[in-house]
Amino acid sequence: MAVYTKITQKILLSFLKNYELGMLVNFKGIQEGVENTNYKITTSKKNYILTIFEKRVNENELPFFIELQNHLSNKNIKCPKPIADQNNNYINKIENKSCVVTSFLPGKKIEKVTIHHCHQVGEQLAKMHLQTSDFSLTRENSLNQKNWRNIFEKCKKIQHDQYDKLFEIIENNLRILENKWPIGLPKGVIHADVFQDNVFFIDGALSGLIDFYFACNDFYAYELAICINAWCFDKEGSFDQAKYNSIIQGYQNLRKLTLNELKYLDILLIGAAMRFLLTRLHDKLYHNEEAFVNHKDPLEYFKILKYHQNSII
Repeated sequence: MAVYTKITQKILLSFLKNYELGMLVNFKGIQEGVENTNYKITTSKKNYILTIFEKRVNENELPFFIELQNHLSNKNIKCPKPIADQNNNYINKIENKSCVVTSFLPGKKIEKVTIHHCHQVGEQLAKMHLQTSDFSLTRENSLNQKNWRNIFEKCKKIQHDQYDKLFEIIENNLRILENKWPIGLPKGVIHADVFQDNVFFIDGALSGLIDFYFACNDFYAYELAICINAWCFDKEGSFDQAKYNSIIQGYQNLRKLTLNELKYLDILLIGAAMRFLLTRLHDKLYHNEEAFVNHKDPLEYFKILKYHQNSII
């Protein structure tokens, strides 16, 4: 979430005429995240989220995200539920950009992560993987392993003293991933972005997931690797084994990992670190100066990458 597209009250009031959401009371841009523009909208009825789709989202893939969240809601997996306008359209336009209104999910992100939070996150991932086995739509992961090399080559075109030192290590790890990336692991719909910003809790209990706009079809174990990197390391790159064990245990309470998934988990952890290192680096180098957004630090994931690299040598 972020604010790239600025809207006025007049623009928003005109847009909301197509919905039955009550009278507008207030609206505010949400700064967390880096991909799409988000506003929290408060009306006389409830709170809602307006998401305006920006750079990486392919408009042809929007029905996948909408139907996925509807599917999950119907399976009692708590997530923002898309809201249709008076003509039963979920996807509309504001400022010539595609957008969607969703319900507001109660709760907030955890500031101090414990093993109990990690256990719940692991269970939630497994539950989502199981409950989407009958979801009919598919979406290829547009940021999968085959695309990392292209992102890296683009990053190298910009000279930046702070990041130039990373390039040799990135190159070496890309070669490892290209040679050892698994095939044939169990796969299906994954969230692909289960960071702490996107998981809400109420009184220590997980209340739901948000931001499904990276969701795609990929390895279930790759989703687990993304989650482990996001929840089991601190900002300095220190690894917490207890949190790792808790996520794995929570996941396997509902879905047992196969022998091959366990065998390739180390490589998937390197890949998950590489994916976010490269996209954060890209966004840092090619950022919009006028956007209201906090860019994530790529060096955080460089430290995680080095930890996993050392663990398999």
